[in-house]
Amino acid sequence: MIMSAKMSVNKDSSNLLSKKNWRVLLVEDDPLMQLGLEQFFADFAEYTVVGQANNGYRAVEMSLQLKPDLVIMDIGLPQMDGIEATKRIKTSLPNTRIIMLTSHKSSTETIASLASGADAYCLKGTSLKGLLTAIAAAKEQAVYLDSNIARQVVQQLKLGKTNQCNRPVAQLSARELEVLQLIVDGKTNPEIAEMLYLSLSTVKTNIRSIMNKLAVDDRVQAAVVALRSGLV
Repeated sequence: MIMSAKMSVNKDSSNLLSKKNWRVLLVEDDPLMQLGLEQFFADFAEYTVVGQANNGYRAVEMSLQLKPDLVIMDIGLPQMDGIEATKRIKTSLPNTRIIMLTSHKSSTETIASLASGADAYCLKGTSLKGLLTAIAAAKEQAVYLDSNIARQVVQQLKLGKTNQCNRPVAQLSARELEVLQLIVDGKTNPEIAEMLYLSLSTVKTNIRSIMNKLAVDDRVQAAVVALRSGLV
């Protein structure tokens, strides 16, 4: 876990930072991690932490209000997860850079994060040099993946392409495609119900049918399959 920027960072890593002052929003529900990130950025004059949020809804609110240059985003957040929050922030603020900093190592969540618009994916416990490299890549609009998960993600993508060639995706109804599109857009069940003029129970039934047809276990996996298969 990144607990302090007092740890040694070589000069080459420091040179990765641009001279522009970047306004940073921290989205993290662990108080110790919040403190560690705050200390980390305090050691670099190029960055100013303008706010902190501890859930996904607050992250979206503060992003729209503060318009930060950089968001450090956790995935496992209460109320709304970091993937949905990233989708919503990127929709309104496409130039804001978002780095996922998480303990989640699932390739599904990594792919879903990138599909939502995240610019980089780092694991908690990464070295300070690694985080600086991720920030530098995000600034240059390049995608950065933590080396501990990059190979796993590439293998998953290759497997997905093979499966698409050998096993067609089950046919979805027009209504299910509408629901699936809204899932990809990060909408909650009540929001989907309101937008499509459906009851909440009908929305849940459609989502269960979608997951069964796509052979996935949750909404995130359904969104990944949809994006990778070109369904939406």
